[in-house]
Amino acid sequence: MPQTLAERELTSEGPRRGAGVAKGRRSVTVNLGESPLTWLHARGHLSDRQFAAGERLRADWERAQLAPCVTMKWHPVRGGGGGLSPAERQIAAKARFDGAVAMAGPGLADILWRVVCAGESLPVAEKGLAWPVRSGKLVLRLALDRVADFYCLG
Repeated sequence: MPQTLAERELTSEGPRRGAGVAKGRRSVTVNLGESPLTWLHARGHLSDRQFAAGERLRADWERAQLAPCVTMKWHPVRGGGGGLSPAERQIAAKARFDGAVAMAGPGLADILWRVVCAGESLPVAEKGLAWPVRSGKLVLRLALDRVADFYCLG
């Protein structure tokens, strides 16, 4: 994914989206193309195992085509070849996704889905869930540990 760098004002809740940085304020350069999961991992907030679990979950989310779709899918259906059909692969990915989210549990699945699948930053996810500031990182790490257990990651 190409880097798209932008300057953001640094606030107590993290980088603030906006037109620019006020004079005398601290700023940070962010990569707009980077996922929240990658950002957390790159800064040492997630272990390699937790990051791999999140990436596997997001891959299953995408393979199961669970994101909203606003148009027809025009890619050709390929048959034969002895492997699973596209529909069977989609069903298998949905089953893995559902199993991983169930393994995380109802109290942890909300933050897991928001950060890993929806691509929300931790501050945005915490606000959306009406959680205290900086509580999401711990809960996300617990959820990713359970997902790593589901995927049998080292």
